[in-house]
Amino acid sequence: MSIAESADAICAVERLGVKNRTNFRLGLRSTLIKDQKDLQIFEELFPIFFGSSGISPLFDIQAEFSPDEAAAIGKVLQTFQVQERNFIERLLRGDALSQDELARKSKFTGLSQADDLRYREWLAKRLTKAMKINNIREAITRLSVLLYGKGITPQRSNEIIDLLELNLAAVETYLDRYVGHRIAQNITRVREIASSDALIYKSINSLTDNELVKLDDDVKRLANALRSKAALRFRRAKSGRLDVKATIRANLIYGMVPIKLKLRAKTLKPKLVVLCDVSTSMRNYSELMLSLLYCLQDQISRTHAFAFIDHLEYITPDFVGLGAHEVVRKVLQKMPSGYYSTDLGSSLQNLYDDYLDMIDRRTTIIVVGDGRNNYNDPRTDVFKFLTRRSRQTMWITPENPNLWRTGDSDMQLYAAISSVVLQAGTLAELSAAVDNFLINQ
Repeated sequence: MSIAESADAICAVERLGVKNRTNFRLGLRSTLIKDQKDLQIFEELFPIFFGSSGISPLFDIQAEFSPDEAAAIGKVLQTFQVQERNFIERLLRGDALSQDELARKSKFTGLSQADDLRYREWLAKRLTKAMKINNIREAITRLSVLLYGKGITPQRSNEIIDLLELNLAAVETYLDRYVGHRIAQNITRVREIASSDALIYKSINSLTDNELVKLDDDVKRLANALRSKAALRFRRAKSGRLDVKATIRANLIYGMVPIKLKLRAKTLKPKLVVLCDVSTSMRNYSELMLSLLYCLQDQISRTHAFAFIDHLEYITPDFVGLGAHEVVRKVLQKMPSGYYSTDLGSSLQNLYDDYLDMIDRRTTIIVVGDGRNNYNDPRTDVFKFLTRRSRQTMWITPENPNLWRTGDSDMQLYAAISSVVLQAGTLAELSAAVDNFLINQ
């Protein structure tokens, strides 16, 4: 199917709508089918992907029974096995198969994992076998024999058996459509997952608002993976690592035989001060970074989060009951981007003047920004002081190093002072950067 045909189909659906099933089907058929040989395939696949309302309801056979016929058939069915009797009684009432029953049977056929329509016929046969349709067909044949001589005329007996067989055929048709529909659902689910996975490798700067919303589950999934890895590292280190020098000194009196082992103190959970650029070019990066970090709070002793454009805003209290997207939007109400220039130097001075007590030897400072300072003073002297005061400074930037010395970028100056500089242009790379931070604690 070409892009032009897809565009025509979308246009037809927009004009005709989806409420009228016939118009919807004809609209797709007229725009997508260009060859007569493809028409049969379309008619077969349409009900699979868009419901199976084309299947006729089952006949309520017993509604036309006389009291004598109902009594005679009920007496004959008492000689059948319970499963056969129950199924035939359902066919007589015209009851449809329940979704719960079909779901239970599907678990034993592999249908729940199938995502290829080429296996539809094979899986339909497996489901038919699981429902024991052939046994029911044989039971109907036995019923036709047993009804003779029970007060039911041969002609009336044949009518009842014919209707039972029609209902059973309708059930088989429904099972075939059900298998196709489940495979179509699985195909859609797999494509949605693949599309979602593709988003984590897409440039964050090019993500739309809708795509950012779709990434919420991926952020949580990546955070859970990072949390598990971090928890495992802390658990392994809870007894402390062997301190070789201290062990040698402690065992000098034993002729260097290591009778007493000395262990280093276990790794303490890190403290974080995070500075996020929420100007237009960096807003998406900062939202995703904040989302990741706040999903990892059980692995971090304390996080102090700040947002900046031309000045610093302390946003940690805003996270109570809100997500990163809502917090950033709330911050932008205080300092909307576009009315003035980014000034990281001024923001660093704000941190030094008002929040210096948050930084000590256990603190890691993370800056999420592109280092573009609109030709303002970068205040590298303040950043250098903060780096010395803290455990380490990590800078996460989306820009390639080749761009650091272009235009108003001061990134090369900050990179020379930072303990670690990581380039992260996608959510996958951003997650890797956070993992790098956790590893080095």
